[in-house]
Formats: sequence, C-alpha cells, structure tokens
Amino acid sequence: MLVRPQRKHGPKAEMNVVPYIDVMLVLLVIFMVTAPMLTQGVKIELPKVASEALVNDSRQQILTLSVKAEGGYYWNLGGELDTRNQTDSAVTLQDMQAKVAQVVAERRDTQVYIRADKDAGYGSVVAAMAALQQGGVSNLGLVTEVPQ
Repeated sequence: MLVRPQRKHGPKAEMNVVPYIDVMLVLLVIFMVTAPMLTQGVKIELPKVASEALVNDSRQQILTLSVKAEGGYYWNLGGELDTRNQTDSAVTLQDMQAKVAQVVAERRDTQVYIRADKDAGYGSVVAAMAALQQGGVSNLGLVTEVPQ
C-alpha cells in the first residue's frame, strides 16, 4: 500500500512575479541608456522679446564667424563685432572647429557670433553651430542685418 506524504501546506494558486520584475528592470535600464542617444540637436537659447542691439563688454573677446555660400569659413577675432576684416579662414568644417576651439580654449569668455551668407545652406550653418558647440563654445549669437 502506498502511503501519501502529508503536506503541511496546500497548493499555492499565486503567480510568481519575481522573473517579470527582473525583465522589467532590465528593460528599464536599456531604455535609460538608449534614450539620451536618440536626441539630436543644437542647444541655443532663443530670444523671448524683440531683438535689440547687443551691449558689448569691452573686456570680452569677440569672434565673428562667417559662413560662405560655397561652404568655406572665415572669422575675425577682436574686441568688437567686425564683419569686414578677416583674422583667419578654413576650408573644411574640421579645420574651423580645431582653430576656433584653440582660440576659445585660450580665453573661456570668448563670445562667438555667426553670420551666414543668405545663399548658404541651413545645413552648413547648423553644422557650424554643432562644431562650435563640440569645440567648447558656450556663448553663441547669430548676426543679421536690418531689412531695408
């Protein structure tokens, strides 16, 4: 005759959720790691009021970067916003980024202004802004002319 072992506890009708919690935590970590990689853009602060002439701080170094229609870059370095003179130039985006990063590394308070030819592509202007941001530029402004 077979003797049944006596159970102290009856059968449990509960679902074991521990493996599901582990899977959920793994997915959470994956999303937390990949989410910052999905965002792209150039961080700029847009004006909240009508634009006015900017006040120049005479102690601050100003670099005026010009983007040509054909894609080249040239800039002037000085104590004021100067769109006529030229201190240096670069043909490629990488050359411009390296040279401007060197200038900004020497003086961290350098204010950079970008002016672009009206026929310059939007992509080349945004690429220049992104390169400047990667080169360590934290103060960036855009130069426009008053419509006539």
